[in-house]
Parts: sequence; structure tokens; C-alpha cells
Amino acid sequence: MSLQGNQFQLADGHKIPAVAYGLGTKWFKLGQNDVDENLVKTLKLALQKGFVHIDGAEIYNTDAELGQAIAGLDRQKLYITNKFLVGDATHRGKSPHGLPYDSLKHQLKTQLNTDYVDLYLLHSPFVDKEAHGFTLAEAWQSLEKLVDEGLAKSIGVSNFSVENLQEILKIARIKPVVNQIEFSAFLQDQTPGVVEFSQKEGILIEAYSSLGPITKGQRGELHEYLEKLAGSHKKTPEQVLLKWVLQRGVLPVTTSANETRIAQFLDIFDFELSASEVQQISLIGEKLPTLRQYWLPEYSKYDKK
Repeated sequence: MSLQGNQFQLADGHKIPAVAYGLGTKWFKLGQNDVDENLVKTLKLALQKGFVHIDGAEIYNTDAELGQAIAGLDRQKLYITNKFLVGDATHRGKSPHGLPYDSLKHQLKTQLNTDYVDLYLLHSPFVDKEAHGFTLAEAWQSLEKLVDEGLAKSIGVSNFSVENLQEILKIARIKPVVNQIEFSAFLQDQTPGVVEFSQKEGILIEAYSSLGPITKGQRGELHEYLEKLAGSHKKTPEQVLLKWVLQRGVLPVTTSANETRIAQFLDIFDFELSASEVQQISLIGEKLPTLRQYWLPEYSKYDKK
């Protein structure tokens, strides 16, 4: 789970590129089945600029665009993440393809244009026997079958709390190697203790919405400090914030349609923040109100006001 150059070493022995280009948020296509040609073009640009880790999900409805963008490329040089659509705590919006095993096989055959994914995640812990037809344990065993058959090299989870992780770890034959959560300076634990617990268990934390303090937060003390650090390190505030994420031992998933920013997101491996700079960003973020953009009905009860 340690950062080695521009890759993290996962607990299962595989390596994962340390910054991912995300196909959700900005690109999310709820109920739209036409191919987004702008996304295909932008994803090809991101790949040309040096992104090799692409983070998708069944719910994003952008697998067809990913499949088109990687056509003709050397698959072994790419790292593709996908996620099984579980739905939220109301059990709405679940995958129409049954178990994770069946869902990924369908996506591989019809849209993703590849024989396997490098990482496959349960997108949330809200599996219900009555609503889904299977339990959380059975869902995890379905992911393990994907590893057994070479359809996924690594498996993990997303938006899981400590309690959810403990439930999986009790029954896992293959342990999760990743927990992808919302994580930023203004939300340093999506749920209580989850970052520390995951890291102690050898589970890599991946972060989505880590640039939220800049793109969504109110201007204030953190913005001023990031601008100060950006000047001293000759980087942008966004690059400083992504570097803070990495130096917290967390893998950032980010996205943009802007060519300059796409290149900048990868240009964060030639400088280091000092321990005191990392700590100061953390301290400033911790004392300010929580900025949570996703899973509010499920997790906003933990927020600072």
C-alpha cells in the first residue's frame, strides 16, 4: 500500500497508478444512452497526456465511451477500474444484471472493449437480500469469483464504513485492497475512523472530490494557504492539494475537460510538501465546516456544522 514513484503497491501485490482520471461527476450520464463524443475525445486526450488509470462505474453510464477511447491501445499499459451498481440506502438504482460477476461479464462483453478490469469495486455497502436477491457477503464472493476467473485482477469497495469493512473482512477469502471514498481537506473521514482503519488493514484509500475545497468551498484560510504553497513550490493550488492527498497515503481520482489542467494533474511527482505543510493543510481543513457532496442522506449525520 506504499507509494513508490508514481504508483501505489497494493496488498495483493499488484501496482496501481497513483492518480486516476474519473469518468463520473462531470461526465455522469443518468438515463442517457447516446455515446458522449466529447467524453471520448477528452478521454483520448487524457490518455495522450499520460493518464493510464481510468476510473469508471456502471452507474456513470460511460463504459461505452471508455471502450471506444481505449480501442487500439496497448491494454497492458492501462489500468481500468470499474464499479458494481449497488444503489443507495433506499435500494433504488441497483444493477439490472444481478450479481457483480454477471454485471461485469456483461459490461466487458458489450461496452468496455477489454477482457478484464484491473480493479472492480462494490460501489456502496447497501446490499439488501430482499431488494437485491443476495447478501453483502454473497456480493463479495461474486467479486472473488471474478478474480478466480481472471476477469478482475484486484477487488475492493467504495463508500464503506469501518463496520461495513469489518463485515467483509470476516468472510473474505480475498481481502479488499481499495476503499474509494469522498475525501478532501474538508472531509478527512467520510465516516468515523474509516481512513485509519482502512490503512491499518492494508486497504488503500482512493479519494474522489478531493479538489472540492477549491471548486466548491468558500474562499478563506485554506485557499490563502494553498496559494502561498503554490507560489513557493511553483505549482497551482490544485496541484498542491492533490499532492497533499498523495502524501496522506491516499490515491486521488480527479477529472477535467481542460487540456492544461489534465496535464497539471499528472505533474505532481517532482515536488514534495514538507511534513509541516501537510499537517497545516490537514489542521486548517479539520477546523472548518464539513464539505460533503455525495451520500448526504446516508452520511451527513457525521458532519461538522
